[in-house]
Amino acid sequence: MTSTLWPLVELAARPLECDEREAVLGDALESGDGTWQTLSSVFGLVLRRQLLLWKSWRPWLAVFVLGLPGAYLLMIVSISVTCTYDRLMGLPMGHWAPTGHEGVAMLLCHICLLIAWSWASGFTLGSLSPKTLWLNAVLFVLLGFDKGNHFQLGSFFRLCPFLFLVPALWGIHQGMRTVRLRFTPAFLLAATITVLMIAAWTDNALWVFNWLLIGPAWFLVAMARRSSSKPLMPAKRSQAQQ
Repeated sequence: MTSTLWPLVELAARPLECDEREAVLGDALESGDGTWQTLSSVFGLVLRRQLLLWKSWRPWLAVFVLGLPGAYLLMIVSISVTCTYDRLMGLPMGHWAPTGHEGVAMLLCHICLLIAWSWASGFTLGSLSPKTLWLNAVLFVLLGFDKGNHFQLGSFFRLCPFLFLVPALWGIHQGMRTVRLRFTPAFLLAATITVLMIAAWTDNALWVFNWLLIGPAWFLVAMARRSSSKPLMPAKRSQAQQ
């Protein structure tokens, strides 16, 4: 195998588990097969592993129920926050500007909601189905490219639909490290989001479809409650009693 092409094989094997990846790469080095044959074998194995993931309900929920619709709504919210800022600062706005009568206080409320929605969505995706995050990324890029060609805004230009990315990526990172939140912080997060949304709704400053963004936060509450209600195993229970 050509040593200069070996990084391609390592890159192709990256979606595999660490132990399995090391075994596959070790076998590839010992077999002495050509680069393209090795790449074909690795890609085939990765594809089989990815297909097995879709036997569970988690990837379907993470990608098509929470991921794609959530990314679209968060992009719209990011644009709305940008347009509100532009209007309050007296900056020019595009032909389609999703902003109304919101003042500084409601702008701050929307910014807090955008951060909370994005983090909760990212945490849910990262903990629910981390191995299919690449598909969320591909669909997001396609969606972002499509939306970026439709909006011309005054201050953040084409980057404004992606304001939610930083808290979302932060949530994904933490979700991949922590499978579930504890019940108390999860409930406080969901309750805070709910209160802020009610405040925005009563001020006629919330799009009706944005209520879908409350789903990930309360999903985290449900998962935290479910994990906290599971009984201890006999060994752990006896240790806790001691």
